[in-house]
Amino acid sequence: MKFSISPAVFEKLPTACFGVVAVLDAVPSPEADAAIAARLAEAVTDCQAALAGVALKESPEILPYREAFRALGQNPNKYPCSIEALLTRIAKGKGMPSINTLVDLGNAVSLRHRLPIGAHDIATFRDGVLEVRPAVEGDRFLPFGGGEPELPDPGEVVYVSGGEVRTRRWTWRQSETGKITPETRSVLYPVDGFLDHNREEVLAARDELAELAKTLLGASVTVGFIDRDHPEFSF
Repeated sequence: MKFSISPAVFEKLPTACFGVVAVLDAVPSPEADAAIAARLAEAVTDCQAALAGVALKESPEILPYREAFRALGQNPNKYPCSIEALLTRIAKGKGMPSINTLVDLGNAVSLRHRLPIGAHDIATFRDGVLEVRPAVEGDRFLPFGGGEPELPDPGEVVYVSGGEVRTRRWTWRQSETGKITPETRSVLYPVDGFLDHNREEVLAARDELAELAKTLLGASVTVGFIDRDHPEFSF
């Protein structure tokens, strides 16, 4: 299995970095569900308090992602990154619903560290590979919840496996393909950040997520770190 970042991505985002957690053979249980739900609820409460009176778009935690979206040719007002979307929802008092154990785990850590964290079902990887690269002809994206497949814009940065786009516009919108379900047992969690802004926070989120997956879910876990000089993670 392999997760890699194209050199073309680093040309536009030279300080991008990715903490990576590969979780294999997780075993959800009522006890794990309760523990993770409690962490998610705590993270939501903490975010609500921290965001009171804050102009989120100008926050130092969010600005680097908005600037990165502009560098990728994307309007961050129209296509906010996942962590901005989550925090905006919470700031509006909408909370964060429980989805399932493995998604809730990623969301809890994402909110605690104010970082975008994806979740991809490893069992659905085509040829065992997930990559971040500019979209090419033939790539397809199935919207979350189904519907007509979409064609990504040429050159749009996507998470993709075998031509099946898993996330459009880098960290904006996730696909129906490869989504985490209650039956999922193995997940790749990428933690997206920047060497010059939040590298230590990315590593802290990675390590916290890995430890929780081991202790609460009994999973086999491998961690990695990707940057321009180390663009690939195998597990």
